[in-house]
Amino acid sequence: MNGFEALAGNTLLTSAVAGWFIAQVLKTLIHAWVNKGFDPERLIGSGGMPSSHAATVCALAVSAGKECGMGSPVFAVAAILAIIVMHDAMGVRLETGKQAKLLNQILDSFKTLEGKKLTEEKLKEFVGHTPLQVLMGAVLGILTGWFMG
Repeated sequence: MNGFEALAGNTLLTSAVAGWFIAQVLKTLIHAWVNKGFDPERLIGSGGMPSSHAATVCALAVSAGKECGMGSPVFAVAAILAIIVMHDAMGVRLETGKQAKLLNQILDSFKTLEGKKLTEEKLKEFVGHTPLQVLMGAVLGILTGWFMG
């Protein structure tokens, strides 16, 4: 068995990657529907509905539980990782996005200051998730891990 076959046969890895991929596609489609236009950055970007962070780690945890058992150290690590990642997505990352939005508004209102043009790039505002976005990502990840695991 070569390296690629070993990776492709790793259920935990393929479940996690599938969770991320499905979430990114759904996020892109939902964003296009709501905003009436396609934004290719949504295919790889953070933030939005559903959370690809939550989908990835939940798919990993569920497939670890199915393959290795709920009492295994592998499941324990995956479950704790999922909790940390989802908490971070709703906490620090969500607040960072709110701060970026406010700073971008301030930069827009001060386009020129004493004759000097501000050349700062806009900060990325889509970095975190609302609790609903994380919940939907978690549900997607759980389903993905269950059916692929």
